[in-house]
Amino acid sequence: MKKLIQLLAAASLVVCSSFSFAQSTKVVYHINEGVQQASRAIGNIRNHLNADPKAKIVVVTHGPGIDFLLDGAENMAGNKFAGSIGELASRGVEFRVCNNTLNSRKIPKEQVVMEAKIVPSGVAEVANLQATEKYVYLKP
Repeated sequence: MKKLIQLLAAASLVVCSSFSFAQSTKVVYHINEGVQQASRAIGNIRNHLNADPKAKIVVVTHGPGIDFLLDGAENMAGNKFAGSIGELASRGVEFRVCNNTLNSRKIPKEQVVMEAKIVPSGVAEVANLQATEKYVYLKP
């Protein structure tokens, strides 16, 4: 019986260890407050990827949170967001923009940066990522 317990303990350790290395962290960053929040998020995401390069990160925006994903958008210092968005997209970060916000604000889809995907609803997207895809929720 002692041998069986030791064997089971060893097997569970191997399974748990291999599972933790095979899984990458999945995180949804929720941006809905505007340019200042987006600037904080970009810094947080860079730091996150530096610490965990395999993290799967999705940025979901709605309301004023979409503003940094519009062509020509600038931060409070007057620097364009385009470079940061392109850099993060090249590192695997996905950006999603709420179509409800675009419609309510009468913003043409063509004004959204090419790195971003338009989704029907930002809040529904956040909920889906958390509930069905098991993403961790972060709001910078």
